[in-house]
Amino acid sequence: MNAIVTKSIEVGTGRDARPIAIRVRQGGAPGLLWLGGFMSDMKGTKAEALDQWAREHGRACTRFDYSGHGESGGEFVNGTIGRWLEESVAVFDSVCRGPQIVVGSSMGGWIALLLARELQRRRESGRADSASIAGMVLIAPAVDFTEALMWARFTPDIRRQIEVEGLWKRPSEYSDEPYLITRNLIEDGRKHLLLGGLIETGCPVRILQGAQDPDVPWQHALELVSRFARDDVVLTLIKDGDHRLSRPEDIERLTAAVAEFA
Repeated sequence: MNAIVTKSIEVGTGRDARPIAIRVRQGGAPGLLWLGGFMSDMKGTKAEALDQWAREHGRACTRFDYSGHGESGGEFVNGTIGRWLEESVAVFDSVCRGPQIVVGSSMGGWIALLLARELQRRRESGRADSASIAGMVLIAPAVDFTEALMWARFTPDIRRQIEVEGLWKRPSEYSDEPYLITRNLIEDGRKHLLLGGLIETGCPVRILQGAQDPDVPWQHALELVSRFARDDVVLTLIKDGDHRLSRPEDIERLTAAVAEFA
């Protein structure tokens, strides 16, 4: 029986240390690793649906919350792409074993590709990891969003507020609380940009993108696809799909994409 185990790991040292909450469903390979979006958590509709699929098919499934999200420690205002990537790598190393299907939603799509790059660098240096990426499913992947989808769209007044005050509270359609956009988030994001060059994950990639997505336009997904060098990449454009892609028919597409690699 593939039961769920709740655990926590500590990432970082000293004052930067923060506990990361994880839920691990025990099961066979390939396992699933869920990478959530900006200001989302591991109890969302898509994450729960993946866990349910894993339970029904006897597969392992790992979910966790980034620092400042959900059940994990740390403050959201301190979050950056590099910080959340560090936590994702730590969870991958600590929990995942054998081949994994990495499922990244929105910001999680960017994190997934950065994780794949980190693992590739390790292989090139001769390190043998206990887990590998067998396939990747990206849902409305918000690659480079801090620069391409935020900074490039901000008005001069918003940019000035971020640069001078270090913070702008962006209203959200998905939460009563505004998104806290910090100068550190923007500046750190520039260290992890991917769309300026070629991308190679070493695994097949499936992308689900809504044509009615106001946050990550479908053109952004096309730009991402053009950057893959040699990977087997399939983009599914959902004509009436929004950013969340959490409707029953969207969940069916998601689990079908996962099942393709399983």
